[in-house]
Amino acid sequence: MRRTALAALCLAAAATAGLTTGCQPGQDSADSKPKGPFAGLSGSQIAERALKATTDATSVRLKGRVTDDESKGVIDIDMAINHAGECAGTMSMDGEGKADLIKTGSTVYMKYDEAFLRAQSKGESKEDTQAAVDMLAGNWTKMAVKGQDAKDIASFCDLDSVLGDLSDGGTAGTTRGRTTRVDGTPAITLSEKDGKERYTAYVATEGKPYLLRVDSASGGKEPEHLSFVDYGKPVPAHKPAGEIVDLDAL
Repeated sequence: MRRTALAALCLAAAATAGLTTGCQPGQDSADSKPKGPFAGLSGSQIAERALKATTDATSVRLKGRVTDDESKGVIDIDMAINHAGECAGTMSMDGEGKADLIKTGSTVYMKYDEAFLRAQSKGESKEDTQAAVDMLAGNWTKMAVKGQDAKDIASFCDLDSVLGDLSDGGTAGTTRGRTTRVDGTPAITLSEKDGKERYTAYVATEGKPYLLRVDSASGGKEPEHLSFVDYGKPVPAHKPAGEIVDLDAL
C-alpha cells in the first residue's frame, strides 16, 4: 500500500531518531480551489510539490520531539544532516542529559554528559555505571561505521534514508487548510486524519515549497513535532578537537 503524504512525513520524522511509529494513511478527500497561495491546487498536489522540494534539498536541520515506541520515552533532537551522510547536532532522551553527535566520513563521534550516561545505564551495576561515567562523561568518543551500533547511529545522519519515505509515499488523503506563519515564514497547512491520529504539515508559500514542520497528535499520546530549518546550509561536521576516546580500541 502506498503511503499518503503526511503518513510518510510522520515516518520520516521517526526515521530521524531510528524509530517506528503508528502513522497510517488517511482517506482521500476532494479539495476546493481557494484563492491565495497555491491557488487551484489540491492538498495532494501541494504535498507533491513539498515532497520534491524537501527531498531535493542538499541539507536540512531537524529539530523537534518524537516518541520512541519501544521504550515509550521521548527523544528531543536537533540535527543538521545532508546527502553525503554527514551530521552534527544533539539528542536527549526524556530530558535526561544530552549527547552530542558528529558523523563525518566513516567515523561517528559522540560526547555524552553524566546525566545521559546514568539514564542510559539503568539496570547496570553501580560500579559499571560509575566506570562509564568516569571514562566517558564530557569526553568525545569515536567509532568506525562498521559495527551495528555505529551503523544504527550513522543512519540518523543519512538524509537520503531519513527522507526516503517522503519520495516513496503517495499524497492521496491530504487536505489543504488555512495559511499561517511558521517562525515568521508564510505557510499553508496540510492535514490528514486516521481515527484518533491527526497529522498536520506546514509548507512554505514563498520561495521553494519546503516542508517547514510536521505535527502529529493522538488521544493519550505525547504530541510529536519536527521542524525542518536551515535548508541548504553547510553541515558543521568536523572532527572534534582535543583528545578522543577510541571505543573500537577498548
